[in-house]
Amino acid sequence: MKQETLNPVELEVARNRLESISEEVGTALIQTSYSPNIKDRRDCSAGIYGPDGMLISQAEHIPLHLGLMPTLIKNVLASYGAENLAEGDVLITNNPYLGGSHLPDMCVITPVFWQANLIAVVANMAHHVDVGGLTPGSMATHATEIYQEGIRVPPVKLFSTGQLDDELLAVLLTNIRTADKTRGDIMAQVAANRLGERRIHELLEEWGTQRFEVSTRALVDYAERRTRAAIEQLPNGTGTFTDYLEHDGTHETPLAITVTVTVSGDQLTADFTQTTDQVSGAVNCSWALTEGCVAYVIKLLTDPSLPSNAGLMEPIEVSTRPGSLVAVNFPAPVSNGNIQTSQRIVDALLGAFYEFAADRVPAASSGSMAIMTIGGYDDATEQYFSYVETYGGGQGAMPDQNGASAIHTHMTNTRNTPCEVIEREYPLRVEAYRIATSTGGAGQYHGGDGLIRTLTLTRGKAQVVAGTARVITAPWGLNGGDDGTPGKVVRHSREGDDPRESMTRFDVSNGEGITIQTAGGGGYGTQTQHEDEPLTRK
Repeated sequence: MKQETLNPVELEVARNRLESISEEVGTALIQTSYSPNIKDRRDCSAGIYGPDGMLISQAEHIPLHLGLMPTLIKNVLASYGAENLAEGDVLITNNPYLGGSHLPDMCVITPVFWQANLIAVVANMAHHVDVGGLTPGSMATHATEIYQEGIRVPPVKLFSTGQLDDELLAVLLTNIRTADKTRGDIMAQVAANRLGERRIHELLEEWGTQRFEVSTRALVDYAERRTRAAIEQLPNGTGTFTDYLEHDGTHETPLAITVTVTVSGDQLTADFTQTTDQVSGAVNCSWALTEGCVAYVIKLLTDPSLPSNAGLMEPIEVSTRPGSLVAVNFPAPVSNGNIQTSQRIVDALLGAFYEFAADRVPAASSGSMAIMTIGGYDDATEQYFSYVETYGGGQGAMPDQNGASAIHTHMTNTRNTPCEVIEREYPLRVEAYRIATSTGGAGQYHGGDGLIRTLTLTRGKAQVVAGTARVITAPWGLNGGDDGTPGKVVRHSREGDDPRESMTRFDVSNGEGITIQTAGGGGYGTQTQHEDEPLTRK
């Protein structure tokens, strides 16, 4: 008799086996990559998919990557054609209009064959330190079309039946400033997927194809059941909230992100159709990214242990309007949609949930991934360099505890680049890296503090691009808690200090630099203090 389902023990074994393969793929990528952005900051993600792109398992990496990759993988397989894949092939793409994020996030996709049949797909995504475009780091805030942001790669075969396409790779690297780092990072992505392929083959030798397929379907069904049960624990209701970005990349202007959330029984809808139109600047984002934000918020407000596979989104419907800020159409630029807009989508969702599920919602966090890129040609090494880093900020206070300080929140989950690594890899000196004390909002529970990073160029010339948010606005407190302190960006030149807008670019020369301070998180609840108990901050 054919086995059609799994008992609870078998289900848990299957879940751990498949998730561990995804984790191992991610670990291999981190350990073999070249650039500090991947090997130190761990700006990468990995997962296993079915032959049709159905998400099977993911590693616990970057929520933004993990949320949009299922859409990207499905669209890549549909557009390229699974029937056109063979054993030993490897696809590569970074196309945001297929469901990708922005051009620096290259996705490498490896089909896994077993007995001549396509049985699964291993994929990973990594943020490369340069893919061409207007500025080193390929994160130009002032781009007005996708062509200015770097080289855009449709789904193409980097490897065909095991053979590297040297000419394709040469075309890519010729358009990229940091060719050596990029080549090493791409090959690390390929090697990590090959490890995942071997682990799936080992699993198939043990299980066979029937048990593998039954197991993957059972895990998706399990995730759907868990998610429906989690949604049912939320109060039924509808909430609408609008939050604003403060900058479109070219100038300061309020950009409305509006969402209506409805919970009815075990189903949830999130409607973003009233969000403002896409803009000429680089803060637009794909529909897939917006859906990923919704998936994250559901786990945040209900059960963080919900399995991350295709079943998670079965009871959830996300509506967007093509051509809007949260569902971009070609050829609008997207480089900072990840950095800024995804975080504001989360804030808007939390605001909507607060209207009918207030006891679950935290105050606003720092509101930006706060990216800094500094790059140029180093005459001493005769090579281009590109420093890329996103910075943590203050976490919003929760209904029952203080927010953490100087931490990555919501759609980002990277580490920092150690000061020693920055000074070893780049012509930069770290002047300051510390917590921006007393920037979190006060309340019964305090928001976390932001952080401060000051960098000075030690030789030559370079271009600086800094993108943050909550500079002319503040992360909001809840239930009587105070707002967090806004962030700031300051250029340090020979003429003196020059405060800048939240999204800015400028040139620096030897001895000049920049300070970025991220916003503190909002406080929660009215501040109280017993006479015999001094107020403390965590």
